[in-house]
Amino acid sequence: MSDITQTAQRTFTPQPALAPPKELKGAVHWARTNLFDGWLNTVLTLLSLLLIFSVVPGLLRWGLLDAVWQGDSEACRVEGVGACWSFIGANFRILMVGIYPVEEIWRPVLSFLLLLGVIWLTVSRRVRGIRMVAFWLVLPFIAYWLIGGGYLGLPEVDQSRWGGLMLSLLLAAVGIIVSVPLGILLALGRFSDSPVIKISCVSFIETIRGVPLITILFMASVMLPLFLPEGMDVNNLLRIQIGMILFSSAYMAEVVRGGLQAVPRGQTEAAKALGLPYRHIMFYVVIPQALRHVLPPLIGRCIALFKDTSLVLIVGLLDFLGMLKSSTQDSEWLGFEAESYVFGAFVYWLVCYSMSRYGQHLESAGPKNNN
Repeated sequence: MSDITQTAQRTFTPQPALAPPKELKGAVHWARTNLFDGWLNTVLTLLSLLLIFSVVPGLLRWGLLDAVWQGDSEACRVEGVGACWSFIGANFRILMVGIYPVEEIWRPVLSFLLLLGVIWLTVSRRVRGIRMVAFWLVLPFIAYWLIGGGYLGLPEVDQSRWGGLMLSLLLAAVGIIVSVPLGILLALGRFSDSPVIKISCVSFIETIRGVPLITILFMASVMLPLFLPEGMDVNNLLRIQIGMILFSSAYMAEVVRGGLQAVPRGQTEAAKALGLPYRHIMFYVVIPQALRHVLPPLIGRCIALFKDTSLVLIVGLLDFLGMLKSSTQDSEWLGFEAESYVFGAFVYWLVCYSMSRYGQHLESAGPKNNN
């Protein structure tokens, strides 16, 4: 057998990779690399640890270990006890639905379950495209009918009795559902060849952006009824909802405009070369790419809209924050403002963080899975 043949028979056999040296793995290496890498990081790490060890134990004792979970207000006034979470339990119904009639409480509960169902269908991708849009567009009408009643045999519940987290979610959900497509239309209007449409859209956007949301809410609540025709009455909640939609759509339009500018001109020119009409170019080529570019700020605007619902307290609507504040004025539960606002902050964080995580999920899913 020749030397060439013997060399060909000695084939290379890969060996398993060697383990890294002990000094380059483990918790000590991670801490040395990430926490004590240089004198500045060491000082910041020690200060952070000092802050954590001085604050966290007290918070744990107050919020968990010494907290009162059941009982009346007298049980919370015993010397040495921590947070009074029984205050939240005693006022839970008011915090969730306001002073909504107890015998009709199933209606907001059913609306909330429908909202969760549509969210699940969307997140799990059980429905897509036009069917998903149809679900979201129909949901507000069903929710308003269930909660408000007055049709198809449901007794009417006056909107002055709506409140709590139910009102905050309703204002935010309807605001997002309507303001996103309205913002897209306004952004497209800014690029319109028609001077009338372009000037109208720019004037609307710049006017709304130049006015604080509180001013718009006051105008919707106080000024708008003065300009309505005689005999025409629009309830306060609907006026506030319209004001929030207009305010949000102006900011949505600016976010979408940034996405439209990021789409290469060649995309539009290629679509025109294929003979596609304008509406197909916009809705099948340009807008999907534009929305993908601005997904993070778009989710940010949705989160901001949910948090802005707390401002309706100023115009007399008792949303979740308003009910938190109102419940602390109960003579039986005076002195538990901290528990009230900690619970409120947790609920706001939970909703906003869920929206943020869904936005990250859409970003990571990629364009093929976002139809």
